[in-house]
Amino acid sequence: MALRRRGLAGEVYGFVRREATAKEAMEVGAVDRAGGSLEEAVAGADLVVLCTPVAQMAGLAREIAPLLEPGACVTDVGSVKEAVVVAAEGPIAGAGGCFIGSHPMAGSERTGVTAAREDLFCRAVSVVTPTEASDAGALERVRGLWEAVGARVLTMTPRHHDVLVSRSSHLPHLLAATLARFVLSPEQPAEQGCLCATGFRDTTRVASGSPEMWRDIALGNRVALLAALDGMQGALTEFRGLLEAGDGRAVEDYFRLAKERRDAWCGHGAGLSPE
Repeated sequence: MALRRRGLAGEVYGFVRREATAKEAMEVGAVDRAGGSLEEAVAGADLVVLCTPVAQMAGLAREIAPLLEPGACVTDVGSVKEAVVVAAEGPIAGAGGCFIGSHPMAGSERTGVTAAREDLFCRAVSVVTPTEASDAGALERVRGLWEAVGARVLTMTPRHHDVLVSRSSHLPHLLAATLARFVLSPEQPAEQGCLCATGFRDTTRVASGSPEMWRDIALGNRVALLAALDGMQGALTEFRGLLEAGDGRAVEDYFRLAKERRDAWCGHGAGLSPE
C-alpha cells in the first residue's frame, strides 16, 4: 500500500491463499493484482517481500527460488532474523537472486490486510541484516525500499538483531501474554476483570496478537528469548527482595530509575513508530 500510494512500484502483486483475502487486498488498495499462483506472483518481479509467519519462510524461499528472475532481490519482514537468513540466503543466491533480511519495527496487535496503513512505516525503525555473502547493490536496494516508505534504517548482523529484539519486543509480548493469562484466569474472582482498567489494557495490548505468529517467533528466537527471560526473572527477584524487606526508599528508587530511563528514551524518540 505504501509503495503504490507513493508511485514507487510499477505493479504490486499479492500472493494469497484465499479468495477472500485477495478481494480484501484489492479493496483496500494494497495490491494491483492478487492470486494464489506463486509462479505468477514472482514472475518478472524485481523485488519480493516475504510476509508469512517466520516458520513458513524457509519453505517459501525454496519454492520461489527457481521461479525468480535473475538478479531479483528478496527480503522479508520477520521478527526473527538469523534463522530466516540462514534458511533463505542459500536457495535464493543459488537461483541467481539475493536475499537481504529485514525487520520493520512497526505494526500492532491487529492482523490481516484490512489492518494495513500506508503510513505504517513513517518514522519507524527498519532493521536490515546483511551477511558477508550479501551483494552490496541488493543491500542498497533494500535500504532504499524502507527509506522510500518513510523508515529510518539500521544495519546489523542477524544474530545481534535477534538478541536486541528478544528484550525489546519478544520479552514484552511474553510478559503481556503471561499477565493476561494470570489476571484473567477463571480461577480469579468473577469481578477481577471489572477492576482491570487502562493500565492493564495498555500493558497487555500486544497479547491480542496472532498466536501462530508469536509461537513461531518464540521458538525461532528461543535461545535469545530464554536469556532475556532469565534477565527479567533476575530483575523480578531483585524487586521481590526489596518488597519483602519493606524497604520503602529502595522500592521508590527502583520505580524512579525505571521512570528516568523510560522518560529519557521517549524524549529521544528512539524507535517510536505509529501503532
